[in-house]
Amino acid sequence: MTYRSEKGRGGKNVEAVARLVRDIMNLLFPPVCAVCRIRLDARRQQGLCLSCSGGIGYLRPPLCRVCGMELAGSEWREYLCGECLRTPPAFCLARSLVRYEPAVRQLVQRLKYAGDTSVVHGISTVIQGVDLSEFADCDWIIPVPLHVKRHRSRGLNQATFLAGLFFPDKILLIRSDWLFRKRNTVAQTRLGGVLRRKNLVDAFGVRPGNQIEGSLVCLVDDVYTTGTTAGACAAVLMRHGARGVKVLTLARVPVPQRGRVR
Repeated sequence: MTYRSEKGRGGKNVEAVARLVRDIMNLLFPPVCAVCRIRLDARRQQGLCLSCSGGIGYLRPPLCRVCGMELAGSEWREYLCGECLRTPPAFCLARSLVRYEPAVRQLVQRLKYAGDTSVVHGISTVIQGVDLSEFADCDWIIPVPLHVKRHRSRGLNQATFLAGLFFPDKILLIRSDWLFRKRNTVAQTRLGGVLRRKNLVDAFGVRPGNQIEGSLVCLVDDVYTTGTTAGACAAVLMRHGARGVKVLTLARVPVPQRGRVR
């Protein structure tokens, strides 16, 4: 009994010291919103202020049951968008968390182009509480790769960074070296639909010594625009024996409604 009591007091002392250190750090380095940089209340356990967090639009059902595009209709109905009906993608499922709108765009671009990892708390706030159970059955998590030259210039691959935030308890399943870019392609954001597809022809490869064959892969990227990059990566993974590819992105660029089918 005496031992447990002392242990309990020791635990309380550790907690008290931790709170003191946290309070001192908050005093010296006040927490700020990851988007607008306004000072946050130290007691607020979020990386975004109420204004910025309120401006983030989460994707809501009904969604295309394949590509995850938002559709009009009854929430409890499952639809297939016209694009997926006409041209089924190489992946079996794609889901994004939020719309690619100003607050999220700033977080992504600062991480992607400036290597600004201070946005991690803000992105974690966006991810927090989102149900990712549709990806629980995936055997491996593979980030969409950057070409080695672009990776060196940026300092990090935002897709690999996001994979760790999406699946902090599955770090050992993340394989950032299995899929690679053969060519340093032009940025997809500069191209239209047809040119996007041409730009990625034979752009990706799979390194030997992988365990892709027979596995269900979760492919991670930052933004889903037209699905061209995700489709190209998924096609390569399928050709190397994957039994399926699910795509997970932080954000999705809103697109005009393309119609739906039951």
